[in-house]
Amino acid sequence: MDTSKWTARIDASTTEFRKAFSRLSAEQLNWKPNPSTWSIAQNIDHLIAINSTYFPVLEALHAGTYRVPFTGKLGFLVRFFGKFILQSVLPDRKRKMKTFPIWEPASSELPGDILQRFEQHQEQLKEAIRGAAGLLDRGAVISSPANTSIVYTLDKAFDILTLHEMRHMEQAREILALLHPKK
Repeated sequence: MDTSKWTARIDASTTEFRKAFSRLSAEQLNWKPNPSTWSIAQNIDHLIAINSTYFPVLEALHAGTYRVPFTGKLGFLVRFFGKFILQSVLPDRKRKMKTFPIWEPASSELPGDILQRFEQHQEQLKEAIRGAAGLLDRGAVISSPANTSIVYTLDKAFDILTLHEMRHMEQAREILALLHPKK
């Protein structure tokens, strides 16, 4: 399967993050308008955290050791969860969702190199997606790394991950607007 739509989204996302936030100091990247809102750095850290949890899943799929839970054998559940999760991560942010604890960003100040770490991570993510072409051709089904009862196809997982990045781009832009209000 052609993976270029996902790698192109990743490149676009990386470019958007770089353009919007590369001139900010560590202090600005970590600024929060209130304690319950994530900083720009936390949004980026969250993306690295969530995307990274899919690497062991892909490794297990390649090794043939991945075990799809029972729910993954029920096509209607695979389709339902895939559509539901995808709708919940769309960039328009109409649906607010709390993330699973394993994907929470660091609560403390993050280093000023978070954008460089993100860019390196994005390259790893692209390689992982490119390397999954054969798994995509087989229609691999996986469960969410956060909850094994939530199942979807691997191609839907890549849609979710890449659109989720744009969702957090919008969230981070909202923080930037509060940090630098228009006069």
